[in-house]
Amino acid sequence: MGKQKRIEKPKIRHMASLWSLTGYGGKKGEWTVDEKMARIKKAGFDGFLGRVPVVTSELVAKHGLIFAATVDMGLAKEVKPKLKAIQAAGARCVNVQMLDHDTPTKRAVSLARRIMNTAEDLEMDVAIEVHRDTCTETPEKAYALAAGFEKAEKKLLKMTFDFSHPAVIKHLAPSNYWPRLAERVDLIQLAQQFHFRPFNGHHAQIPACNGKGGLTPEFLDWLPFAEQVIETWLGVAGSGREMFVCPEQGPPGYFLSVFPDRWKDVQTIRDEVDKLWRRQVRKWKGTA
Repeated sequence: MGKQKRIEKPKIRHMASLWSLTGYGGKKGEWTVDEKMARIKKAGFDGFLGRVPVVTSELVAKHGLIFAATVDMGLAKEVKPKLKAIQAAGARCVNVQMLDHDTPTKRAVSLARRIMNTAEDLEMDVAIEVHRDTCTETPEKAYALAAGFEKAEKKLLKMTFDFSHPAVIKHLAPSNYWPRLAERVDLIQLAQQFHFRPFNGHHAQIPACNGKGGLTPEFLDWLPFAEQVIETWLGVAGSGREMFVCPEQGPPGYFLSVFPDRWKDVQTIRDEVDKLWRRQVRKWKGTA
């Protein structure tokens, strides 16, 4: 008999965005990228989100954190050079914010095919993000892109899900988060990168902490949706698969003046999501 393959439970990788630490610093000014990465590691995160060339292979090696790169893509000729630069910096996975809000689907499909085929050639884990001011700005555009890619390539398009943008576009109530945002469960299950910025139907970013040692009602309304995403993803996750989760809380443009400390919020979201993960992973019935 052959040696039985070991089955390992899926893993959650808690990621923090360098973007969330924008504006943080001390008497000498804003922290450097090096200092921000040190803070991320000290806070107990597995990795971080950032961009090349600000993030270098030397910094990644120094801090021992998983690097999830974010990159803008708009032209076919820049796909390979940008991906190779990211690969050289030591990124584990790549999140692409692609084209513009008014890009026709036909062009978006063409560029997505170039990106994903190049990523396959380079043996890189790349996904296209559902994000504002890109060709996936609305659910209709995002799913049209996914459908066009699937028709052309005969396989699903790997996407990064940030559900906050479509939730605001559709002005959803908590009872409708899952039915309206999980239109393509198969794409959610294929995805590995999730930007878990808490939201409601009117704000793409809501605070987790109420400033009094507790959690906000809006954040509590959001948590069941996050758990349903995790449960659904785990439903088809194979042995040792990784889910990269970033509790993004952004600087000006996303938060209001009455918000509590963003960095504390990020850590609170991480801790609450980890509780959801632990509860759901105990139910996981894995296969090799």
